[in-house]
Amino acid sequence: MTKFPSLKQLHYLVTLFETRHFGEAAKKCFVSQSTLSSGVQNLEELMGCQLIERDNKSLVFTSTGEDVVSRSRELLARSQDLMELGNCQGDGMEGQLRVGCIPTIAPFLLCDLVQEVNRCYPKLNLLLREDTTTNLLAALRKGEMDVLILALPVEINGMHSQVVGRDAFKMVISKNQVDKVTVPLRYADLPDESVFLLEKEHCLTDHAVSACRLTSKEKINPFTATSLHTLVQMVANGLGTTFIPQMAIDHGLLHNQNLVVVEPPGQEEAYREIGLVWRPTSSRTRTFHQLATIVEGLL
Repeated sequence: MTKFPSLKQLHYLVTLFETRHFGEAAKKCFVSQSTLSSGVQNLEELMGCQLIERDNKSLVFTSTGEDVVSRSRELLARSQDLMELGNCQGDGMEGQLRVGCIPTIAPFLLCDLVQEVNRCYPKLNLLLREDTTTNLLAALRKGEMDVLILALPVEINGMHSQVVGRDAFKMVISKNQVDKVTVPLRYADLPDESVFLLEKEHCLTDHAVSACRLTSKEKINPFTATSLHTLVQMVANGLGTTFIPQMAIDHGLLHNQNLVVVEPPGQEEAYREIGLVWRPTSSRTRTFHQLATIVEGLL
């Protein structure tokens, strides 16, 4: 008879991989260090291969061990979805829902979203996390998040998604500088290194550059900002121009700033799509569709 590893053993292994310390992993799993160590060792014996190289001071995961961790995360996430199946037989808009959102959307949406959910579905408790697209997708795959609010298109590797709206891109420039450029704006008229962008970790940079058809790399300043607020301050001080999503403008990002809003170059509207993303194995699809309807009404 074939023996299978337990979910507890897989959980021990994944937690150990994340902490790289037996003591810390044991604390997170609420077991003794010896229990966790024995569980991982039993898993190795069951699989007939070494997952971890150990010595007195450190541990290193083998290539097989890293592969097992990756697959274990998927199994743990699917198991969590299975356990939620029973809870979803009634009203899907109740209980806890872990929602992730990227930093270029979160400040301009989540407050309104929480208020609307509290008004319409008081039994639904949103647990919110703001992070980059890469980190949120990793958390979703590991079962740490239920649904994400992201800017699309982005590679979601088999996850399900639903587009809920468009968010137009605008360009902003200091009032002190606007007389020096021709409107409608042309990239050729801008000085080199005059376009400021966010760090590459923020997908808004790729979306804005693509949607607004900025192909002249010499126009991009090497400085990268960590937030839209930093970009606004750079431009407000007359250092150049940048792309700002309409939802940020609508929520007052440019309030009391010495800035003028202009359309990006090109004949077609430049925009990003806003969408919800979730695991295909999740049993809360109805909840996600209802949440999507709420978000759509707020955009």
